[in-house]
Amino acid sequence: MEKFAVIDTETNWDDQVMSIGTVIADAKAFSPIAARYHVLPSECSVGGMYTDALFPKLPVKPILCSREEAVSDLLCWLSRHGVKAIFAYNARFDRGHLPELHALRWHDIMRAAIYRQTNPKIPPCADCYSTGRMKHGYSVEAMLRLLSGKSSYRETHNALLDALDELTIMRLMERSPEDYLPL
Repeated sequence: MEKFAVIDTETNWDDQVMSIGTVIADAKAFSPIAARYHVLPSECSVGGMYTDALFPKLPVKPILCSREEAVSDLLCWLSRHGVKAIFAYNARFDRGHLPELHALRWHDIMRAAIYRQTNPKIPPCADCYSTGRMKHGYSVEAMLRLLSGKSSYRETHNALLDALDELTIMRLMERSPEDYLPL
């Protein structure tokens, strides 16, 4: 795998996707190659917990469009880049909200990040089950704090910035993309 995508969604009060942030990354350097940020105005009008985070200063211009246009654009864009694998933190949530992308291979970053066996940076004092799985404290914000050592980090809850944060988690985990099990 030469490239992969990291995706994040934010939903409204009706549990509908209101924004999709996607980053295409180089599989060796875990560095961003390209990014897309789709905002769905109709779904945004409902409002949501993170509506205020929809339009911060971003590295790319938001694409305001319908869900159908966003999905069509994403599929074409990913295909042009030769991307067949999507990664997400808690991928079941994002995959469940984007059934149009089910044909792509989905991988869950969280499933690797929360186990001692796959994340050696989990401290010995962390509260874990006998399986090695963390019991709590493994949100994107908490995991990025743990891996980066930056205790002041705050998640923005903007789909594009969160996708970039999730890519950072992958880079800091120092694991090959192939190490992340598919859903």
